[in-house]
Amino acid sequence: MMKANVKKVAAVLNPPAPHMVGDGFRVHNFFPSGYRLNMSPFFMLDYNAKIEFSARNEPRGVGVHPHRGFETVTIAYHGAVAHHDSAGNSGTIYPGDVQWMTAASGILHKEYHEENYSKKGGPFQMVQLWVNLPAQYKMSTPKYQGVKQSDMQKLTLPNEQGIIEVIAGDYQGTKGSVTTFSPIEMYNARLNKGAQTTFSFPANYNTGFVVIEGSIKVNGTEQASTNQMVYFENEGENIELEALENSIVLILSGEPINEPIAAYGPFLMNKPEEIQQAIADYNEGKFGYLED
Repeated sequence: MMKANVKKVAAVLNPPAPHMVGDGFRVHNFFPSGYRLNMSPFFMLDYNAKIEFSARNEPRGVGVHPHRGFETVTIAYHGAVAHHDSAGNSGTIYPGDVQWMTAASGILHKEYHEENYSKKGGPFQMVQLWVNLPAQYKMSTPKYQGVKQSDMQKLTLPNEQGIIEVIAGDYQGTKGSVTTFSPIEMYNARLNKGAQTTFSFPANYNTGFVVIEGSIKVNGTEQASTNQMVYFENEGENIELEALENSIVLILSGEPINEPIAAYGPFLMNKPEEIQQAIADYNEGKFGYLED
């Protein structure tokens, strides 16, 4: 039964035309360039829809690039990505894993297809989000939070309807292990056909669902299928989700950061002069060193 105080669907969005990021990521940018959506604290959503990469000895990927002022969140569904940064951190994200990198005051970063995956090739599917930081945290110390699939906090739905993996936030008392700088709810809903579950987010939270696999019905009316995004109004709180087939849905909801934004390339700050400072700091080598 549908609860009262429904958070209505504003739009069901098709994936924008894809573009390459480096030679390793073929992404649909849902926002900010694909659609003008009110999704703060999420600034960018690049969705690498499922594709097949051929085997290759030299791994595809993205070379050394800086970040400042925000966090990058990489969620793996198929394939594997290895990463390295100028603070000496490195690791690999496998299917079901999440890497939450707080670039904050600045870091150099590179990410490539993991070597063994690259040599075999195969299906590849990822989401990368840029999560804005409140002004007071933009120049904090960079850090990583890696969540392996085996360590993911999960809530099992009754009657074998599926599971909700809680990456960040709290779903019905199951808390994600990631700590965030502003209130964020982020889950993977892995639902079996016929599953029905509900979500509740404050009216002012910006909310979107990405259908990673399968097809769904929302609030008993709107339907969305693989690679589409459901974007919600900023009114009402309750969302009913039904899986029309076995489905995976990325659930995103967060409290907006109501601060000015100055964005340029890999820098996300509040004022234009902070962008100039970021560029100067990068050129002066203050982000450290990382070999390409």
